[in-house]
Amino acid sequence: MDVRDIGARILGYLQKIGKSLMLPVAVLPAAAILMGVGYWIASVADARAAEIISSYLLTAGEGIIGFIPILFAAGVAYGLSKKGDGAAALAGIVGYLVLTTLLSADSAEALRGDLPDNYILAFDNIENAFVGILSGIVGGHTYNRFHKVELPRALAFFSGKRLVAIMTSFIVMAIAIVFLFVWPVIFAGLTGFGEWMGGIGAFGAGIYGFFNRLLIPLGLHHALNAVFWFEGFGIADLENFLAQEGEIGVTGRYMAGYFPIFMFGLPGAALAMIHTARPENKAKVTSIMIGAAFASFFTGITEPIEFSFLFVAPLLFVVHAVLTGISMIIAASIPALSGFGFSAGVIDMALQAQNEYAVNWWLLPIIGVAFFFIYYFLFRYLIVRFDLATPGRKESMEDEGEAEVTGESSHKAMAEKMVSGLGGKENIDDFDYCVTRLRVKVKDPQKVDREALKKAGANDVLRSGKNIQVVVGTNAQFIAGEVEDMI
Repeated sequence: MDVRDIGARILGYLQKIGKSLMLPVAVLPAAAILMGVGYWIASVADARAAEIISSYLLTAGEGIIGFIPILFAAGVAYGLSKKGDGAAALAGIVGYLVLTTLLSADSAEALRGDLPDNYILAFDNIENAFVGILSGIVGGHTYNRFHKVELPRALAFFSGKRLVAIMTSFIVMAIAIVFLFVWPVIFAGLTGFGEWMGGIGAFGAGIYGFFNRLLIPLGLHHALNAVFWFEGFGIADLENFLAQEGEIGVTGRYMAGYFPIFMFGLPGAALAMIHTARPENKAKVTSIMIGAAFASFFTGITEPIEFSFLFVAPLLFVVHAVLTGISMIIAASIPALSGFGFSAGVIDMALQAQNEYAVNWWLLPIIGVAFFFIYYFLFRYLIVRFDLATPGRKESMEDEGEAEVTGESSHKAMAEKMVSGLGGKENIDDFDYCVTRLRVKVKDPQKVDREALKKAGANDVLRSGKNIQVVVGTNAQFIAGEVEDMI
């Protein structure tokens, strides 16, 4: 096995981790809606009934935010399990409960004797997203290893899936012994990183925003988000914002700068690509880009626009990453802050407008208008100046497959073409999906037909050895369901 194969394996594994993080993160919009409506009711009504309703909604939302580590433990384990089995999720939860109980401050002191204050602080903060993700990883891999194991007849009841949670508890017990000694060091490193990022202020937010966008092609931006958004790394920007904790004027700096980009900047880029398309392709490019721009503006789903130029014009994507970083710096410096439960679209902005930590949030759309024109004129200039192959620029689109599919029969037809473009179902070794793309491991990458996949409706195709990502848009889960039925 050469270095490239090792690199591809590591990248593929990290992509699986990133994908599995999306499942627990997808729960956060529920918390955002509950808490956003709760803040709004509290701001417009003083009556006792309104106070009760507001408190009820806020408490319900806090019930989600307060258990994010457990959600990560269950979601990551489920996402890493080969068949997405509930037994894996249960194992992840069991692992988290055993690990955090054994590593509580009282337990650690009983096992190790008197501890210095900084060690006590570390063990007091053992219930965090980092430990939740670790527990999920253990639970997922334990499921994959033991869910088919048959025990002797006397112990047959505990065979198979029933064995998974039991084995997970044994494994995390061993991990706990190691963590009794290394966790204070890990905790100091994580919190040190958070303090360092906080120390460089708005510039740190810009660095994060820049690398967040650059990691999108690899699907690793979800893992980066976990560092900045959730407890365990000394930052917890999203978690603190929704719970109204942290520091007013600072909390939200790792989210706010996305609003001008997602709501205005990327739609400006979409308009530039429409205006630079060949005349015979303008109608089709317009239909694709208008839908993508609305998705970005309203919901903060940016992949349909980003993947339209990511692979055909990487220069534009680097410019997009730089502009995102600049937006993050500007928003954090003013400060003009807001947060979200799902993404930086107008829906989340409206929901969080009454959040006490949404400081000068109304400036974000104003900044966004400026970014709309920056994106439009800069993208248009670069596309024309360097003759970049953005949608509709190089060839007629009349014979290309439709990227937009609706209805069960259309999803099935598209899935059939996708499987064929991947070399047939016999060439598919492993299959998964995330919000906007199909993730496939193939046996022979030479059998993958990129042009056939694009004609089937893929926005683009990313290859890394045997790991293939087919970008299909927000209907990925429906197409994936049909592919799974086929294979």
